Amino acid sequence: QVQLVESGGGLVQPGGSLRLSCAASGPIFASGAMAWYRQAPGKERELVATITFGGETNYADSAKGRFTISRNVIKNTIYLQMNSLKPDDPAVYYCNIEDAFGQYLQRWGQGTLVTVSS
Repeated sequence: QVQLVESGGGLVQPGGSLRLSCAASGPIFASGAMAWYRQAPGKERELVATITFGGETNYADSAKGRFTISRNVIKNTIYLQMNSLKPDDPAVYYCNIEDAFGQYLQRWGQGTLVTVSS
């Protein structure tokens, strides 16, 4: 089974930074794009950033200029460097990977919790 393991979340003050990591393993499509999503309490899961195998990136408007997604294709790992964290960034952050058909998987990892509070 595919496993997606996120880590790096925690409590940070407004304006602070965190670096999230996500490792994908199992029968993955290693050339697929990978992505970070987040889900705040009472809200729908939303896309934060994506990165292709070749390193092309895209960001949600809320993440542009503050977050940076990167990827280690050898380790099937992605990262999310989050700077200038705001009070509306708290959520559980999840990663995902595309299958061979270009669709993100229907399974999710446990996520990693980001809390922003002074």
